[in-house]
Amino acid sequence: MAYDEGLAHLWREDLAEVEGIAELHMFGGLCFMARGHMLCGVIRDGGMARVGKDHMAAACAMEGVTPLAFTGRPMGGLVALDAELMADDARRGAVLALALDFVAGLPPK
Repeated sequence: MAYDEGLAHLWREDLAEVEGIAELHMFGGLCFMARGHMLCGVIRDGGMARVGKDHMAAACAMEGVTPLAFTGRPMGGLVALDAELMADDARRGAVLALALDFVAGLPPK
């Protein structure tokens, strides 16, 4: 399953100033890791972010965000971002801020 390289470029630009970011191909997409923890990524023609369970309600209240469900069951703390949200710098940045806040509270791997 291929992913949109243009969306990966958007995440790269957003994360350019964040230390400790690595890229990893997984789930047929591209995942960005922060200090060894999954942070965000690109799947097919949209994005995903790990906002944590405490930020799920705030993230899902944004237009274009839904719980991530690869197998039909929601994956706790992970959200899917549609293509329109990914194209919107402000909304994408708001979701990324939630994800960065969540991952910052995790111990380094």
